[in-house]
Amino acid sequence: MDEIRGDEIRGKAEGTAPVPLSVLDLVTVGQGSTASQALRTGVEIAQLAERRGFHRYWVAEHHSMPGVASSSPAVILAHTAARTERIRLGSGGVMLPNHAPLVIAEQFGTLEAMAPGRVDLGLGRAPGTDGATAAALRRTERLNEGADDFPQQLAELTRFLDDDFPDGHPYPRIHAVPGPVQATSEGGVQSPARPPLWLLGSSGFSARLAGMLGLPFAFAHHFSAQNTIPALELYRESFRPSAVLDAPYALIGVAALAAQDEREARRQVLTGALSMLRLRSGRPGLVPTPEEAEAYAFTPMEREFVDSWLVNIVHGTPDEVRGGLDDLAKRTGADELMITANAHGGEARLRSYGLIADAYGLPGA
Repeated sequence: MDEIRGDEIRGKAEGTAPVPLSVLDLVTVGQGSTASQALRTGVEIAQLAERRGFHRYWVAEHHSMPGVASSSPAVILAHTAARTERIRLGSGGVMLPNHAPLVIAEQFGTLEAMAPGRVDLGLGRAPGTDGATAAALRRTERLNEGADDFPQQLAELTRFLDDDFPDGHPYPRIHAVPGPVQATSEGGVQSPARPPLWLLGSSGFSARLAGMLGLPFAFAHHFSAQNTIPALELYRESFRPSAVLDAPYALIGVAALAAQDEREARRQVLTGALSMLRLRSGRPGLVPTPEEAEAYAFTPMEREFVDSWLVNIVHGTPDEVRGGLDDLAKRTGADELMITANAHGGEARLRSYGLIADAYGLPGA
């Protein structure tokens, strides 16, 4: 295995934060806005995160969702790498069954060459979309095969990243470039480092696999909160030390939004809740405005969904959000909190990350 240092995985808590804080960006597109504006906001969020001491900035692969402009994480990360200097950049995640492992190895080898030593490769096994879109992505109707073959796909991707297929395998003469093969070519001076792998999950499958392989694990608490503690316990119980990690390291994705007062925070998070309601109802669209969300006539069943969704979003004043994040870190034992702020406008999201940073006394104010 090529060189992966533990400090490329483990973060450092800044200010009074209980654990390192990071950012997950869905590059949301609100009504009256464009994907171009959403992508510019994403860069601004990454720059703010870098300035204020957040450990990493990740983007997630989604498809066929008008309100989410993050269908191509590698492209977004290349754009962001050119406009940042220190913060770790990564995928939270790339959906491995949607892609050939060689393609992912090439894309993230390219990113590593662009931003040496600060690229993470987070991998999921879900499609990141609905079944019909997944079939179009994978060119097959047999979608279960991609998820079932995830361990084999992961092993193949790892071999491409390390350039170490054994003799007798069909691929020993195939190399992911940029990659380690350049270091072994005549006159080669390629860095031996490559992006560390993370497994992402919202249930126990990837938790167990990450533990067995000794990999870091990221859990999607922001949309699967009921499974968080069982999955983290399974990860820790399953963990076997590896060349990557000598002890478990788990982060959780957390939906959180801070505003100057509680009512404004509620207005902002309601836009994301209505957007999720529409998505779950088969009516995906752009993120609605706070005014539309407040005026929306929820049916009793819709209100029940929205209320249950909002329970798991840490929102309120900066002090209230800090208290909620502190409690979550304590309850779950997470090693890192990755905050996603879903709201209609980029200004509200930027302001939220700044207020959270202020609440914890992070540097760069």
